[in-house]
Amino acid sequence: MYRLQSLAARSLIAGALDQCSPLTLTSLTGVRHKSQGPSVEKCGQMRFLTAEAKAAAGRLEGKLREKTLTLDTLNPQVKAVEYAVRGPIVIKAGEIERYLEEGGTKPFSEVIKANIGDAHAMGQQPITFLRQVVALCTFPELMDSPSFPEDAKWRARRILQGCGGHSLGSYSASPGVECIRKDIAAYIEQRDEGVPSDWENIYLTTGASDGIMTILRLLVSGKDSSRTGVMIPIPQYPLYSAAISEMDAVQVNYYLDEDNCWALDINELYRAYQAAKLHCQPRVICIINPGNPTGRYIDNVYTPDCQFHSFKKVLYEMGPEYFNSVELASFHSTSKGYTGECGFRGGYMEVINMDPEVKAQMVKLLSVRLCPPLAGQAAMDVIVNPPQPDEHSYKQFRQEKSSVLGALADKAKLTEQILNAVPGIKCNPVQGAMYAFPRIFIPPKAVEEAKALGMQPDMFYCLRLLEETGICVVPGSGFGQKDGTYHFRMTILPSIEKLKVLLGKVRDFHIRFLKEYSALE
Repeated sequence: MYRLQSLAARSLIAGALDQCSPLTLTSLTGVRHKSQGPSVEKCGQMRFLTAEAKAAAGRLEGKLREKTLTLDTLNPQVKAVEYAVRGPIVIKAGEIERYLEEGGTKPFSEVIKANIGDAHAMGQQPITFLRQVVALCTFPELMDSPSFPEDAKWRARRILQGCGGHSLGSYSASPGVECIRKDIAAYIEQRDEGVPSDWENIYLTTGASDGIMTILRLLVSGKDSSRTGVMIPIPQYPLYSAAISEMDAVQVNYYLDEDNCWALDINELYRAYQAAKLHCQPRVICIINPGNPTGRYIDNVYTPDCQFHSFKKVLYEMGPEYFNSVELASFHSTSKGYTGECGFRGGYMEVINMDPEVKAQMVKLLSVRLCPPLAGQAAMDVIVNPPQPDEHSYKQFRQEKSSVLGALADKAKLTEQILNAVPGIKCNPVQGAMYAFPRIFIPPKAVEEAKALGMQPDMFYCLRLLEETGICVVPGSGFGQKDGTYHFRMTILPSIEKLKVLLGKVRDFHIRFLKEYSALE
């Protein structure tokens, strides 16, 4: 592996020219020093531009080596990874979008992407106060502007004081900016009604996914029957199955009770655990309140008789025997909730009761990735430290937050009502978060046709839905489901007007689909 030096660019090189002397390319950008001339050959070392390199390579007597990295040599765990949320359906949707942009015609004028929980891409407006604080942190000269409120400026100054050089462009400590970690701990204590939180157990992450991957890396070990088993709820968020495959751990499914609004069944949990012990070592259980795409988030709870309870608070209420011994990692992020700030990639994890020596190893692992983006850390700080009732920005913040959550609650109810009125579709109440996971009846003839095409029946259904209506949803098979049942996941994030159009198209398509396969009674 040779170093390529070009304007501080860094690359990993797999394979090299089959020559006895190292080949160093000193310019990859088309920038060239006048003193170099056309090319220089000196002491077995050649210097030339990219175009010249190609020409010279063709004149070399030796042949280029075969590719070092091929599908045959690729890490098999990478090939085993699947991620339905951005899988074949989404790729096909992108192709159709480009076709329409180039003047092609379809039975629809646009692709409606209901496959991913990207709130802002669906038109949700950002929370003003959060953006003000991040803007001030990014461009401190705005501190002199009267357009920004003092409570936003105060938070920005405090965050910048915790940054190297008072700049958001610096690295932070690997666990994150200290004052932000302290704000998160204070927020957790308030959320859990006084349950203590130690800021040194708080670690900022690049979205929640980064923290989840870190914890799984610590847990996965062993071979054969001693391999780590990871218990995950089904349906699950594909991050977990993808990470388990990549790390060569064992996925242990426990099924949520669809007939009981996706509740967690203790007997099913026990069954899955006992069965897994026969072929692996179950060491971790993932619980997502109780699952994604069927779960809730802290603020996004729409059913009046439901409220959020953290697992940490429940442990505390169970007494010291549990609270002081059970190893628990909890995750939160800027991406979901009412802010929907996916692009900032901000998040945190709180890790309690971890062995001190293991914690040192985790900090070492976190240090390898240096630190999470500081803009994301700043955004996370605003979420846990929003305007208070006695501050100038509180009224506007409260109005914006209530508007977002109120609209989501209305769309959750609308989605449930319209889908449940369609023959062959059953949708549980959307009690929180931003997704529906309706069960769809797929006639036997359609199941046979899908299998003949080598695809899952719900993938066949969702592809047909996309090609005929322009609606992009994710097949339930990408999240896991009981054998013989079929679902799709859709987001409720589009505007109320667009959501009505989307649901109407789903209804009409499903009825046509049933008629086509002679299943409508």
